[in-house]
Amino acid sequence: MITVEHLSKRYGDFVAVDDVSFVCKPGRVTGFLGPNGAGKSTTMRIIAGLTPPTSGSATISGVPYRDIPNPATQVGVLLDASAQHAGRSGKETLRLSAMTMGLPASRVDEVLTMVGLTPSESSRRVRNYSLGMRQRLGIANALLGNPQILILDEPVNGLDPAGIHWMRMLLRDYANRGGTVLLSSHLLHELEIIADDLIVIGNGRIVAHGPKDELLAGVGTRVRSGDDAKLGRALAAAGFTLRDAEDGGFHVEAEPEQVGRVALDNQVPLIELRAGDNTGLEAMFLQLTAQTQREPINQGAI
Repeated sequence: MITVEHLSKRYGDFVAVDDVSFVCKPGRVTGFLGPNGAGKSTTMRIIAGLTPPTSGSATISGVPYRDIPNPATQVGVLLDASAQHAGRSGKETLRLSAMTMGLPASRVDEVLTMVGLTPSESSRRVRNYSLGMRQRLGIANALLGNPQILILDEPVNGLDPAGIHWMRMLLRDYANRGGTVLLSSHLLHELEIIADDLIVIGNGRIVAHGPKDELLAGVGTRVRSGDDAKLGRALAAAGFTLRDAEDGGFHVEAEPEQVGRVALDNQVPLIELRAGDNTGLEAMFLQLTAQTQREPINQGAI
C-alpha cells in the first residue's frame, strides 16, 4: 500500500505539491491525473525516494522508500523510459539490475518474454530502440524484482494500440493478483478503462479522489430544450462548461438546479433536465481542473 500524508514540496516561492494526501490500496489500479505541471511527477518522485519532500510523508507499506531493504524487489518504478543507458543492450540493462538485486539471470529472460521483447530486440543497443521498445524495457525493469507495488508515469507513451492493450491487460492482471498500481497517464480513455480509483490533482492540490465509479456517476447535467441555441448562449454566459449531446441538447458541468434556473431566467422551455449519466472521465477531468488548464475550455456554441 502507498500512503501519502500532507505532502508538500516547495522550490523557493513555487509550491509544486501542496498538502497532498491519498492512499493506493492493494488489488487496485489507482489512476493519477492532472494538467501539465499539476504536481503528478513531483509527487511520484517523492514516493519513489528521488525527491525529498518539504513537509509531510510518503510511505510504502508504512516505510519510506529510502528505508526499504533492496527496494526494487518491493517497488517497481518507471518514471522516464528515456532515462536508460543508450550504449547498453536491453538485456545488459536488465542483467545489471538483476545483479544489483541479487536475482538469478533466468529472471531476465522471464521478464523479457513477459513484456514482449524478442531475443533479437533485447540484444540491440537501447539507442536504437523506439519509444515503445524503451517503454517495454522500462516495464521489464520495474517487474524484474517481482514487486508488490508498481509506480508508473506515462507507461503507454509510444505504444501502438496493440501495445496499449497489452499494457492494460498486464496491469489489470497484476492488480487482480493483489498488487498495488499507481498509474499516471494523459490518455484519459485508458485510465477510464483500467483504473479502480482516481486521484485528480491541479495546481499541486488534490481536487478529487475516490473510487472511479463514484466519481463518474452523475457527472453534470443532461438538458434539452425547445431552443437549444438560446439555452447554449445563456449557459455559456453564466460561465458553465457545456458540450453538445449526440441527440440534441447539452451535457453541462453544473447541477440540474443551476441549469434549470438559467433556463427559467431566460424563458427557455425545457424538454429534458436530469442529472447526467456517466459522461466520462474527460468531462469530469475538465470540470475539476477548469481553473488550472493552460488552454481555454470551449464554453459551447454561441
